[in-house]
Amino acid sequence: MSMISAIRDRILHLCAEHEITINKLATLSAVPPSSIKNILYGKSKDPKILTIKKICDGLDITLMDFFNSPEFEALEPEIK
Repeated sequence: MSMISAIRDRILHLCAEHEITINKLATLSAVPPSSIKNILYGKSKDPKILTIKKICDGLDITLMDFFNSPEFEALEPEIK
């Protein structure tokens, strides 16, 4: 699993958990829906940590909560 896949899967999981749509997440996070959709559809290859932080703020979770999940535990090392 790649980092971008892990981020995408985590966002989708959190939306399902909070029972919200991507557009609602965008509103809560003050992030343009297009930015979130670019992450989800793989157009954004390196999402900014500030964008992820805003998503976390919108969901009322910490960055630690976002990254402390199975999606990120399964990542391969970037440098071998």
